[in-house]
Amino acid sequence: MPHIQAGTRQHTRTMASPSNKPVPRLLSEERRREIAGLVDRQGRITVDEIRQRFGVSAVTARSDLDTLSENGSLVRSHGGGIRPLAKNPDYPLKIRETMHHEEKVRIARAALNYIQPFQTVILCSGSTSAELASQLRLYPREHTTVITYALNVALALAEVQGISLIMIGGILRQVSNAFVGPHAEEMLASLHADHLFLPIVGIDVSFGLTTLDILEAQLNSKMIRAAREVTVLADSTKFGHRSLALIAGLRTIHRVITDSDAPREAVDKMRTEGIDVVLV
Repeated sequence: MPHIQAGTRQHTRTMASPSNKPVPRLLSEERRREIAGLVDRQGRITVDEIRQRFGVSAVTARSDLDTLSENGSLVRSHGGGIRPLAKNPDYPLKIRETMHHEEKVRIARAALNYIQPFQTVILCSGSTSAELASQLRLYPREHTTVITYALNVALALAEVQGISLIMIGGILRQVSNAFVGPHAEEMLASLHADHLFLPIVGIDVSFGLTTLDILEAQLNSKMIRAAREVTVLADSTKFGHRSLALIAGLRTIHRVITDSDAPREAVDKMRTEGIDVVLV
């Protein structure tokens, strides 16, 4: 009997169904290729989707997204990644708000420290300005006047006690929910501000500050002339890029607030030219 039982056990082992074996996980590169393919087909992917589809941890999913972002396969967004449309694409505001979100929050918190009570400040359009408006809503400064042409900024601050709001009107640029054009420029001409906080699309130390829209660039340029102090808000991905329309050269600004991944060479060059660079 022992011999027969042993034989039976041996037979059972050789006849085991392959379907009962655990499915091997994909190698990292294979998984990332599949993630890139999914983003290409469906336009976006979230950390939770990657976890559920590939059976990996959230840490691994984020690492995959970071790697794919670095090689240009996708654009990292808050909680996932989206398909890259083109270099410096004009993404809708709702999409831009999710891109490099953690860096923008840190930049906005640092920028808030430069807003003092009884000042008049200009907040431009863009996702980083929206973060700064959120910070100002949470921690309002006494008797602050805010000039803006951005609907999302105005809505964030409309009911905040102690803040006076001046809304510049003009032609609505829907992709950024902001008013631009001759009427906006004409209204701005009669205003003055203590501080301008200027998000940009590209910053090139040998060229200057750029954005995607010509009318917005013209308005931003006039805002620089209207403000006593100018602080540029730019995450590290904006460095080394030239977009369509030039706003101004670097000599017109006083400070740049960016994240710690900003290229060291560019940071050093700006500092040698007397520009205060704040790394967060």
